[in-house]
Amino acid sequence: MEEKKTFAWIQGLRDCVAVAAELPDTRQVCVMDREADFYALFDEQHQKRKVDLLIRAKHNRATTEDLSLFESVRQSPIRDILRIPVPRQSARPKRYKQKAREERAARTAEVALRYHQIALRPPAGHAAKKPVSLWVVHIVEISPPGGVKPLEWFLLTTCAIATADQAHECLRWYCLRWRIEDWHRVLKSGCRIEELQHKTAERLKRAVAINLVMAWRIMLMTLLGRECPELPASILFSDIEIDVLTAYAKKNGLPDPCTSAMPSALSHASAGISDEPTIRRLATK
Repeated sequence: MEEKKTFAWIQGLRDCVAVAAELPDTRQVCVMDREADFYALFDEQHQKRKVDLLIRAKHNRATTEDLSLFESVRQSPIRDILRIPVPRQSARPKRYKQKAREERAARTAEVALRYHQIALRPPAGHAAKKPVSLWVVHIVEISPPGGVKPLEWFLLTTCAIATADQAHECLRWYCLRWRIEDWHRVLKSGCRIEELQHKTAERLKRAVAINLVMAWRIMLMTLLGRECPELPASILFSDIEIDVLTAYAKKNGLPDPCTSAMPSALSHASAGISDEPTIRRLATK
């Protein structure tokens, strides 16, 4: 298992479990995308049970019921009706290891919410193990626009779901997963981390570590600038940093950073950061 690419997800869970010992009063939930939908990861979590998982399902797995995973939750009762904003998506041609992507206009999707407890049967390679008990949070768009594939998510979680509010909370957590994609985008397009040319792995690791913090600060500055544009630069920068930015702005004909919501010298690095998706409840069934 350690030689497979997917082992990185197990290693990440183990790292979180190790941190959990230092944070006894903090609840940890690992939010992962569809690459993390494999049985060994769920089995790993059930052995430790110190950190919860929230994973978007990729496979329509066999359960201990007569129905498969997707069919089982689709036939459960509707618990709520929600509105979820679907952001605009630009078209993308087929690339190496990436599928082509069609253009999509922004819209607000009205979705039905379901949740259901299931037990996944172990696959052939784990036949000696017991079924793994999970909860499924499911949303599906009720009336998508013509010619548009309806929004549908199956979220597998080890968090107990007994109410619509708990399912709603899992949906909010999953929406937060997109923030890591923004962070990677800032690292690549803003910090240009893929263009680093250090000759040793140790130097590269140090440069990456510095850029990780820089990207986080750029994201924080961008989001605060959108929500609270009147905040002073001193909220995020020290006096000497403001002096340097002021001198840089003056030399390059840029706005004074003390009067700008976000220093223009750094604003290009934040391109592509999306606003936080907001889920609105319409009614409770």
